[in-house]
Amino acid sequence: MGRVERALNSTTGVSNANVNLATETAEVTFDAPADVAGLVAALDKAGYPARTEEVTFDVQGMTCASCVGRVERALAALEGVREASVNLAAETAQVRYLAGVQDVQSLTKAIAKSGYDARARMDREAAPVNRKADEARVLRKRLVLAAALTLPIFVIEMGGHLIPALHHWWMMTVPEWLWRMVQFALTCVVLAGPGRVFFSKGIPSLLRGGPDMNALVALGSGAAFAYSTVVTFWPQAVPMGAQNVYFEAAAVIVTLILLGRWLEAGAKGRTGEAIRKLAGMRAKVARVERAGAVIELPIEEIKVGDVLHLRPGEKIAVDGRVLSGESHVDEAMISGEPIPVAKAEGAAVIAGTVNGEGSMTYVAEKVGADTMLAQIIRMVEEAQGAKLPIQSLVDKVTMYFVPVVMALAVLTVSIWLVVGPEPVLAHALVAGVAVLIIACPCAMGLATPTSIMVGTGRAAELGVLFRKGDALQALQGVKVIAFDKTGTLTQGRPDVTDVVVLEGDEDMLLAMVAAAEAQSEHPIARAIERAAEARGLRLPEVTKARAVAGHGMKAEVEGKDILIGNMRLMSREKIATDAFEAPLSDLAEQGRTPVLVAVNGVPALVIGISDPVRPTSRRTIEALHARGIKVAMVSGDTRKAAEAIARDLGIDHVEAEVLPKGKAKIVSALQQSFGSVAFVGDGINDAPALASADVGVAIGTGTDVAIEAADVVLMGGDPGAVVTALDVSRKTMANIRQNLFWAFAYNAALIPVAAGALYPAFGIQLSPMLGAGAMAMSSVFVLSNALRLRGLRAAF
Repeated sequence: MGRVERALNSTTGVSNANVNLATETAEVTFDAPADVAGLVAALDKAGYPARTEEVTFDVQGMTCASCVGRVERALAALEGVREASVNLAAETAQVRYLAGVQDVQSLTKAIAKSGYDARARMDREAAPVNRKADEARVLRKRLVLAAALTLPIFVIEMGGHLIPALHHWWMMTVPEWLWRMVQFALTCVVLAGPGRVFFSKGIPSLLRGGPDMNALVALGSGAAFAYSTVVTFWPQAVPMGAQNVYFEAAAVIVTLILLGRWLEAGAKGRTGEAIRKLAGMRAKVARVERAGAVIELPIEEIKVGDVLHLRPGEKIAVDGRVLSGESHVDEAMISGEPIPVAKAEGAAVIAGTVNGEGSMTYVAEKVGADTMLAQIIRMVEEAQGAKLPIQSLVDKVTMYFVPVVMALAVLTVSIWLVVGPEPVLAHALVAGVAVLIIACPCAMGLATPTSIMVGTGRAAELGVLFRKGDALQALQGVKVIAFDKTGTLTQGRPDVTDVVVLEGDEDMLLAMVAAAEAQSEHPIARAIERAAEARGLRLPEVTKARAVAGHGMKAEVEGKDILIGNMRLMSREKIATDAFEAPLSDLAEQGRTPVLVAVNGVPALVIGISDPVRPTSRRTIEALHARGIKVAMVSGDTRKAAEAIARDLGIDHVEAEVLPKGKAKIVSALQQSFGSVAFVGDGINDAPALASADVGVAIGTGTDVAIEAADVVLMGGDPGAVVTALDVSRKTMANIRQNLFWAFAYNAALIPVAAGALYPAFGIQLSPMLGAGAMAMSSVFVLSNALRLRGLRAAF
């Protein structure tokens, strides 16, 4: 408490700081130059960071990239907001803020003030709703109405241009003034009905000084309608040669953009399919023991410690542990392995997995948001909402894009009025409206987030979770992938293969070592225990036991001092090691891990341990080589043993005899030698290396600590998923680059055409209707291209 107060009081501008330990709050009185950011930095430096909270908002009304920037700036401007990331494709805003400085209500008001409706997701367990499906239904109704009203205008006006006979017949049959009145009435209904959304959102955004895509559509269609209305009711106000009407342009623009939004809503809905599939894996109800009876309850009412009854074919409701019964459970959603896993008393079961033909009871250990399935959904959501470094360029462009387009439209109209041919006013209007309509930043805003959503969602279905969105971009550029050996390239379940006696009775020595190793959590300890158990040995009593990190352990068994470990331990304890040399050499040649044993200071036993290589490890290395990636292996084994395994697998670079705390230094050395490094591990001692690597990849069957430190999680134990993760990263980033090229190239090429660049040479002027169609299709193209990522397959 005192340290926190001193840190705050030492900040320039702070006059008083009081810390309440009971409530874990600090009340600070300060003046400039102190500010909240500076106080937070002082707390971070003192080692007591300010508590932050995170909330995700569903934001309605965002239509283009400029909307994203507007919402982000509104949130970032609030004091205490540490980070705000808005995703146009998912229509979400993820906000991290200082607890006590801001709250959900103030954040909601800030979003509303910027012109958008927002609702906070208070229940992370609620199944994601496909709002895009509902939106698509509403848009479809609007589109049908707009199309029905627009079709007569379009057929007569555009058909007349294509078929002169139709034009002459219509002009002879229907008086021009009457036809213009009909067009006026039909277009009025289109703009006031289905097209009203463009004006209700676009005009306020224009008045706030932050015009968006709706403003462009409102100005474009509104200008065409207003000009045509003047010509219809007050023709004398317009020069004789310019008395043309453009009602069809106004109506068709609205109809085509509604068509684009309808297609876009359907495509956006498919981008979130992965989350909905994951949510659909949840059980809805479960049979729970309560007051001596078994009753059916919604999973929301299940508590930790409840005993649940599972029938054949049912989904497991929560994470737990089997109490009785036997069965096989389909865990493909977690591991990707199609073969059901045998479950018996004491086995862990996971929510969302499917029971086979047996019946079991199990106790609830994790419920609600704590289950593995809920955590997977949360990880995928966070990755899908992430903003990659490549997005920064888009953000900079779109911040100024709409105002620049409006300025270009004004400049276009001005140039046509000065140098354009007769009828000058008509040409200027068509060009100005075409620029406004065709230059929409929708495609730019959708280019990156749609690919991220589809790519990370598909990756989750393949058993690869990108916990941090920027890992999706970073993984594609790695030059070397370093694997921790045990539990990653190997199965992580070592077995005793050799027992070489140097001094004493073999069974007695093995029993003493097994008794001492019973005090250890190391996988090698379990292997030695299993070997003693297989021989039916009685384990003696252990008086003392102490682990020596990175070396082994010291113990006292039946009055004898025992050292168990590697050569470093023997050297450290001044044990004569000559007797160990021959068996060590033999085991190293076979790629076995040696465990040395000394009793009362005398070399007594050498145990050979072999951890079988995973069946897919060799294929994984070959696949990485085929993709131009170098492979390194980090191991605590002796160099000879490590190099034997490396030769067998075709590994390029080996780091052997590495202490747990030295793995992070190895990562740093690899970065200096090769460049960007990804590290793959599964244990607690891998966490520092995972954190220090450019991309940390954790095997999902490993420890929670390793998973928390990683950027990418492989849900199964197969190292081949690393290749799948690399492929997903590369193909998703290629997809993003394609989308961005299209979005920028489209605007760069067509804005000059809309402005009339082709008119002097070819006499061609782009119709605003064609501009509206092209603009709508640009967004649909980007979304369709992103949806191709749904076809990604596992590497093998």
